[in-house]
Amino acid sequence: MFAGFDEFDLATSQTTIHGVRGGAGPPVLLLHGIPETHLMWHRIAPALAERFTVVATDLRGYGASGKPPSAPDHEPYRMRVMAIDQVEVMAALGFERFAVVGHDRGARCAYRMALDHPAVVHRLAVLDIVPTGEAYARADRNFSLGYWVWSFLAAAAPVPETLIGAAPRVLVEHMLDSWSDRSDAFPAHLRQAYIAPFTDPATVHAICEEYRAAATLDVADDEADRRAYRTISCPTLVLWSATGAVAQWYDDPIGIWRAWADDVRGAAIAAGHFLPEEAPADTLGHLLPFLDY
Repeated sequence: MFAGFDEFDLATSQTTIHGVRGGAGPPVLLLHGIPETHLMWHRIAPALAERFTVVATDLRGYGASGKPPSAPDHEPYRMRVMAIDQVEVMAALGFERFAVVGHDRGARCAYRMALDHPAVVHRLAVLDIVPTGEAYARADRNFSLGYWVWSFLAAAAPVPETLIGAAPRVLVEHMLDSWSDRSDAFPAHLRQAYIAPFTDPATVHAICEEYRAAATLDVADDEADRRAYRTISCPTLVLWSATGAVAQWYDDPIGIWRAWADDVRGAAIAAGHFLPEEAPADTLGHLLPFLDY
């Protein structure tokens, strides 16, 4: 799926990160969402690699990356901590400054990285999200029903872990099918690659811990940034599904992000939630001119 890319497993200060690297040129880091791994970029990474050095990783707790023990306050799965993993990986690969493209949970890691490491991230693209603090602050009945996964995965252990362990395929296929507009976006082998990690109790617990941290620590970090008027200084591209939750629940996604970043542009894409897999050409059509400046 990544012809010409090299796989790697790199030790960071707290865990190990799995990923692939390919291409040549300015570095671009790709970060996946749930329930996926770095494989979600397989339809656009080769095209990006024609102009850039592309690095696609599994977030801490996901895929083949490490699953370090958590803590009662969920600190090891705070986005602030997970962002450090990725900064350290890029430094180990020789990149002290780079662009970041994130989808879903990866986009949350990406914007936190841009806020906490402004000297490192020089371009930011976030796909199909609004900031975590905004999402919780604006939550209503639609949010609670549409994003029930946020509450379910953040519930106290071991309830979600136990239920997912009994039927991992049901959860993953529900996410893939109910959040997408294209039934053919996920061929059987790719579906199985996304399901397989959810059969591992350590992976499931780590992902639940990430959602628990989101509802507590990540929200607190976002709220602290809002109070301090701290913004993302690099150019920021916002892409979202024209038919998904961001479009349905928020009248002005660009306006929301302009309260968080100094230089924002973006657009809706005619696809479901999984933009790089459902609409790779349109996604590339926005990413390439933004990254190739």
